[in-house]
Amino acid sequence: MTAERRCPVVHFDHHSQEHADDPAGAYRRLRTTSPVAWSDAHGGFWVLSSYDAVFEAARDDDVFSSQRLDQYGGPGLSVVIPKTPMHKHIPIELDPPEFRSFRKVVNPIASPAAVEKVEDMIVKWTTWFIDELIESGDADLAQVIGVPSIVTIDWLGLPVEHWQVYARSHQATLAEPTDSPVYKQAVEVDLPWCSEQMRETISARKAEPRDDVISYLVHSEVDGRPITEEETFSIVELLISGGVGTTASLVSQTLVWLYQHPDVRQELIDDPSLVDRALEEFLRYFSPTQALARTVIGETEFHGCPVSVGDRALLSWSSANRDQTQFDDPDEVDIHRWPNRHLAFGVGIHRCAGSHLGKRMAKEMLRQVLERMPDYVVDVSALKRYPRQGVNTGWQRIPATFTPGKRRLPPGAVPEGVSAAAARS
Repeated sequence: MTAERRCPVVHFDHHSQEHADDPAGAYRRLRTTSPVAWSDAHGGFWVLSSYDAVFEAARDDDVFSSQRLDQYGGPGLSVVIPKTPMHKHIPIELDPPEFRSFRKVVNPIASPAAVEKVEDMIVKWTTWFIDELIESGDADLAQVIGVPSIVTIDWLGLPVEHWQVYARSHQATLAEPTDSPVYKQAVEVDLPWCSEQMRETISARKAEPRDDVISYLVHSEVDGRPITEEETFSIVELLISGGVGTTASLVSQTLVWLYQHPDVRQELIDDPSLVDRALEEFLRYFSPTQALARTVIGETEFHGCPVSVGDRALLSWSSANRDQTQFDDPDEVDIHRWPNRHLAFGVGIHRCAGSHLGKRMAKEMLRQVLERMPDYVVDVSALKRYPRQGVNTGWQRIPATFTPGKRRLPPGAVPEGVSAAAARS
């Protein structure tokens, strides 16, 4: 196979324990020796690890397709390897020209102007989450990173009291061992329950719209025709999947890193205006979505390797973001780095539509933690990572102590029945 493909065959498994122990090191070794290589794991796939290779593939939809093609790699979500049992996600699992039709529907609710309209919602939920632990002086900071999940559920128009089920089930399919009880519970029980509730809500908003995203989506048009409820469901599924995972991953890693680098933490406390640029660097360095997959649909030679129709390919954003040919001292965090052309949100037409919302939530979470519990101390010995680090990296548990503070929200600011207990226990 090596001679036939004219590329090295490597054993690279981004879901292995070895990879989870040092994802950056695993990708560094590939980048150094084999920036485009064929892995023999999971039935075989190309792994692209250099900035140039990832950038080029992500922009070539004629060769590297995002379509859900069950005949290649089996059924399931097309943008991960191996594919996971998940409903179709629109528009991430579409190619042009169909992709652009649906992206036009999503763009208005994800634009900077649209994010400004939910500013109060983001501030409220962040304030409430910190209120729930601020008086104790001893808490799991992973509780705070539930903010993106509950904001996403509230923004969409789903019942906020069930935010934990959505957060837990979607995170489990990407980060828990596939033979674990948590994964089984998510796939067999929680996700079907979430799907049923989503479909019921979509049907209800079709009949009686409200001021929420689901109402907007289900009354939208695609290429001059009404969008279907099934298409609406697929978009909502994607928005939840992205909303409950990536921002939480980013903030969890950033909080731990800032504890370990008190000089930088103090710099951000002293000058909060630095947070915007620092966030771009944390996105580059941590790359919460480590990699996404494509399917080859055109025979071609790519960076010296002949790729074939049906081949699967993993595009590693995280590896590209540590490429020394693009970034000075890529394995170091520099909160003043600029320009910062990282690929944490992808590149090309599929660049993450939710980037503005994600960054605004992350900024508010960091701002409030640094302001309200600036002296937090993490118990590093009790940290717990996501078991699998192949798609999303991050911490499930961040035990910490801090000087107790005061609650800010008045009683009744949050509906009864909503619990802030961490969804990643």
